[in-house]
Amino acid sequence: RLDAKNCKRINLGGCQAAVYLQRLLQLKYPGHFAAITLSRMEEILHEHSYIAQDYIEELQKWRCPEYYENNVHKMQLPFSNKLLGSTVASEEKQEKRQQQLRRLQELNARRREEKLQLDQERLDRLLYVQELLEDGQMDQFHKALVELNMDSAEELQSYINKLSLSVEQTKQKILQSEVNIEVDVVDSKPETPDLDPLGSEQSLEDVESINEFEPLFAEEQPEVEKPVAAVQPVFNLAEYHQLFLGTERIRAPEIVFQPSLIGEDQAGIAETMQYVLERYSKEQQDILVQNVFLTGGNTMYPGLKARIQKELLEMRPFQSSFQVHLASSPVLDAWYGARDWAVEYMNREEGWISRKDYEEKGGEYLKEHCASNVYVPIRLPKQAPRAAEAPSRASGTGNPSEQA
Repeated sequence: RLDAKNCKRINLGGCQAAVYLQRLLQLKYPGHFAAITLSRMEEILHEHSYIAQDYIEELQKWRCPEYYENNVHKMQLPFSNKLLGSTVASEEKQEKRQQQLRRLQELNARRREEKLQLDQERLDRLLYVQELLEDGQMDQFHKALVELNMDSAEELQSYINKLSLSVEQTKQKILQSEVNIEVDVVDSKPETPDLDPLGSEQSLEDVESINEFEPLFAEEQPEVEKPVAAVQPVFNLAEYHQLFLGTERIRAPEIVFQPSLIGEDQAGIAETMQYVLERYSKEQQDILVQNVFLTGGNTMYPGLKARIQKELLEMRPFQSSFQVHLASSPVLDAWYGARDWAVEYMNREEGWISRKDYEEKGGEYLKEHCASNVYVPIRLPKQAPRAAEAPSRASGTGNPSEQA
């Protein structure tokens, strides 16, 4: 039967341990903040955590590199290449870039042809003006010079020479670019993208692509297209999405014995056991410690029974005996107990309440029976009298005019 007067409760459990583990790993891996969820931390807490018999000594062991390598647990987080921008393989990226460069080659060649045509028309006009000078038609010659904004025949000849040289260079560039395009077409794959006809207007995408790749195809420095090397990742993405569980394996469940780790002003299990035992006589203590029964979800941590035995050995007198028992199914013990009691007292009025009592007194109403908690009034500490505060308040009150 429950001794309610001497029963003590600790407001800590698996929920606080999971939240503490989540905070530890989020601080350790800020890049995976969203992937470190509370449900995943509960899974890690159940599968990878354990209770250290001596917490400080265990932390000293984790400082050794060999111990760390042998006992660290690695957990793989889910990841996708699509989220990291590597959906397209390196070969596909290279092929796409080759197609863009080939398209820009043709656009650049089209611009050279247009420039050659304009230069050729201007050169023909200048040669016609020079023929007027050779034929002796001075009036028409001077009139043409004024239209061309030139001062003398020497300046006309200089422009003709420069324009002729520019036309010849443009023709050489067009021939060289045609050879390069033919070589690219022969070496490339048979599947080539459909290009716009020469007479169509340039789209906005083509103009932006020309501006982006203009240094690669400048008219002054024509270069042969170079193959693009595939970019390989500098690190393993799978290893980047791994969690290394080291001291976190013992820090999270340790809050049951040291609630101060998460800022809780409470006593741990060991201090609570000692406090409860001291409320009984020595004879009753000897009887109680012979049947220390551990049940509940927190007893599933490996090493908890050994830690409780160590704590009892430190708090009990020299050469005294005690027994610690662990439940066979700690998680379902409470449900099994309620089920067995309900089956045994199914046809008895003891412990059961009627619908009328339930509707009148509410769901919080408790009817005492052999397995129920006994109502024990709790005596709250008396508050300090406020007589000392009364004079101070009285001195502060009064007519504002009098205070002034």
